[in-house]
Amino acid sequence: MRRWLAALALAGVTAVLLAGCGPARGADGDLTDDWPALSAPRPFTPASDTCLPRITSIVQASTYETVDCARSHLAEAIHVGTFTGPAALAPARPGPGSAALRAARAECDQRAREMLGGDWHTARLTLSVSLPSAAAWSGGARWFRCELAETDSIDNTRPVNRVGSLRGALIGDAPLFHRCFDPKLIGDNLNYMAPVLCTEPHRAEFVGVYEEQDMSWAEFARSGDQAHQRCMELIATYAAVPNNSDLPYRAGSIYYPPSRREWEEGDRGVRCFLWTDDRKFTRSMRGAGPEGLPAI
Repeated sequence: MRRWLAALALAGVTAVLLAGCGPARGADGDLTDDWPALSAPRPFTPASDTCLPRITSIVQASTYETVDCARSHLAEAIHVGTFTGPAALAPARPGPGSAALRAARAECDQRAREMLGGDWHTARLTLSVSLPSAAAWSGGARWFRCELAETDSIDNTRPVNRVGSLRGALIGDAPLFHRCFDPKLIGDNLNYMAPVLCTEPHRAEFVGVYEEQDMSWAEFARSGDQAHQRCMELIATYAAVPNNSDLPYRAGSIYYPPSRREWEEGDRGVRCFLWTDDRKFTRSMRGAGPEGLPAI
């Protein structure tokens, strides 16, 4: 059998109109010495711990909007961080592949795990990072915002509307977790993964996530066998079978890497699935052992 499938700055202006030809009785002629100094205008910064009716990669004050998380919404703003160091001194905001954007995404990833109670890669969730507009950056804005959203499926990662906060959503037996699937192929290519109950006939099951080493997207695209081997290690652990020469005769793998945009932002989480093309299961393979997942 086949062994793997690759699956805006705000500025204030104050104007004072003066009339008359000389100082009033008792005045010293200095019109400003007793006035408090005006504070410098502060760039717009979005809020965290709130929900959003839409997701945009660039957030502007003129179109900024939030919604109560108890109402239908598309995403949740879980954290607002700040660029520091050389990135904060740069004339332009960080771009894809930059060290600053990768550090921002890593901070978002950590905040997401803390807020959810687990790794968002293991569930129907997506993590995104939004930035100020170019004009806002020129005006002094140095923030980045982290957003979590529920998705429709492992294949359709477009955010879908939901009601309720995602806080604690991955604690316990959460419905968002990836579980069992019946893969649909066109020829030798994976078309999509249909989610099913693990008690229903299926050929694939989510087994975990591994962190790929730092490499370019092009290098990863050429290293399919390496990703397969990393997933096979997770399969052996998940199913409680030996990671030896018999393992390829027990199961193969399907893996889902981050999107190219996510990869360039620093996401290296690769999702792994146990897969077989010569039999179907009607139970989870977690802890199945050699008898539950025999070599054939």
